[in-house]
Amino acid sequence: MESRKQITVFLENKPGRLAKVLAELAKHKINIVALSVMDHQEHGVLRVVTDDQAASTRIISDLNSPFREADVLEVELKNQPGALAHVCEVLAAEHINIEYAYCSSGGRNGKVVGIFKVSNIEKAIRVLNESPNHRRAESRPLRDQRTYRKG
Repeated sequence: MESRKQITVFLENKPGRLAKVLAELAKHKINIVALSVMDHQEHGVLRVVTDDQAASTRIISDLNSPFREADVLEVELKNQPGALAHVCEVLAAEHINIEYAYCSSGGRNGKVVGIFKVSNIEKAIRVLNESPNHRRAESRPLRDQRTYRKG
């Protein structure tokens, strides 16, 4: 896991605004690591982490789209039931608030990327590094595996 810069772009709620931003990033061969799109009153909100943050901000600025940057936590997760819950449990056990989170849709070797906006990024990195990928937070009981079955 590591600290990354996320770009939040405020888009007019009109057809083609999101497509224009994504097409420009693609045109410059910038890969999207993870993204989230939501509506907020009179505009759309695009949150995106890319493989070239500096170039991405230049491109978005050139499009005259208002944006801001924020530090977020990037965590590689196994693409399996409970992986995201584990990260949330570890952070909760240490009283680290998750303001919002989103994930990539796929990744290499069965892994996905989780992006977390947290109340204390340095502490989050430390506690997640201290907790091996599959070990749950000490203060929390193990989750019953049946919880994850569809049914």
